Amino acid sequence: MNDYILASIGGLLIGLAATLMLWALGRISGVSGIFWAAISRPQDGLWRLAFLLGLPLGAGLFHWLSQMPPPAANASYIAALVGGFIVGIGVQLGSGCTSGHGVCGIARLSPRSIIATIIFMLAGIISVTLIRFFSS
Repeated sequence: MNDYILASIGGLLIGLAATLMLWALGRISGVSGIFWAAISRPQDGLWRLAFLLGLPLGAGLFHWLSQMPPPAANASYIAALVGGFIVGIGVQLGSGCTSGHGVCGIARLSPRSIIATIIFMLAGIISVTLIRFFSS
């Protein structure tokens, strides 16, 4: 399949999943916020754990059905952990996360989410550019 078609299908599935969660549970599917609430307030419901478990299970199901191997990581585990930790700090400081703002917030045309997503993207672009510049 064409890469553009696959990317469009992936985006469609993410949007569909976020819409279904908002419609069925009345919840916004912001992964960072769901994760934080799952560990800080586990008594609030098991739906958060079910959501979080569904992420790797969904990826595993996809790879099983498609017979495609999982993508190879091109960064070290240390870099991934440090990057994840930095993203977590940003999530707490920004009172939101990339998936919640980027998917659900923009779909609702929330000005706060649109601004947050632009800032997330600019920070990512600058970070990748700097890393590539200094590593070459």
